[in-house]
Amino acid sequence: MKVEKFPDRVIEIDQEHYLYFGGTAYLGLPTNTAFQDLAVQNILKWGTTYGSSRTANIQLTAYDAGESFLASHIGSESTVTVSSGMLAGKLVLEKLKEQTDCFYHLNEIHSAIQIENSDPVFINKKLNDRLLDLKSEKITILTDGVPSFETKPIDLTFIKEISKEKEITLVIDESHSLGIVGENGSGIYSSIDFPIKRKILVSSLGKAFGLTGGVIASDSEFIESIKEIETFTSAAGMNPAFVQTLFDAKEIYKTQHQKLKDNLSYIDTILTKNSTILFDKNYPLIYLLSNELVEKLKQEKIIIASFRYTKEAEPLNRIVVTANHLKEDLDKLVATLNDFNSRF
Repeated sequence: MKVEKFPDRVIEIDQEHYLYFGGTAYLGLPTNTAFQDLAVQNILKWGTTYGSSRTANIQLTAYDAGESFLASHIGSESTVTVSSGMLAGKLVLEKLKEQTDCFYHLNEIHSAIQIENSDPVFINKKLNDRLLDLKSEKITILTDGVPSFETKPIDLTFIKEISKEKEITLVIDESHSLGIVGENGSGIYSSIDFPIKRKILVSSLGKAFGLTGGVIASDSEFIESIKEIETFTSAAGMNPAFVQTLFDAKEIYKTQHQKLKDNLSYIDTILTKNSTILFDKNYPLIYLLSNELVEKLKQEKIIIASFRYTKEAEPLNRIVVTANHLKEDLDKLVATLNDFNSRF
């Protein structure tokens, strides 16, 4: 299915209108006129792109503004923006390879933070024995903030069980939690208070925050070390007009985040809970375990997100609720879900 304009809450396919519950624009910003105005004004000031290295002799204050806002919003000592969330992940891994004896991963993590020779944290639902032994080593744990097919932030309490001989660095990909969960959408990072050496956030900014780019957040020492990597110094930065917009739009983010929360709370009051539907009132993704239900929604002129991460994988069917959906959109969606569930 191809569309000829940004797919917001309504899309047109073959001259017919459908409600759309897909994409990743959780805060509804790409079509928000106030947000667009800020981005346009910043393009007029900073241009459409800036292809120079971040370490060049001319430095742009847009980066200071946007990165300071992100650090404050996330609750980290420092941040640095890059051109994409994927690059953010790869830069962090490049640096940590120098400092890590063994990598571990939770669940099926996003490719941005996948690395060769990583061991699973859990084996047969039990903590990996190597994490419990008395060998002194530096380890890095890689995880998504909210795993695929889940609607709650990752449970990290297992960290308390890891041997005290392990020096732990935690890398969390918050592409689908930053801007969504936490106070005003601050994400998960600031709530992680386990006794570990270092925590690092990587995230796309093209999801909830509505701007093409990525961010790395951590302590100041680590962020400065990222800025020294050749991959960083030889690459152009995130569009400075977009980085400035991050700072300028901070009040819009709060407003849109509250709208999203209101939409999710409303769904929670009218949706009949069922084991074939995974929903949590604090998260804007609703996972459907029935392909028949996906077809039923389409018959009702409701299109949701359906795709495969790999050729071999089962289709990932999910409803994406945004701040832009109206009450009548939600009523129609939930009525269809409840009607389907009533037959089982």
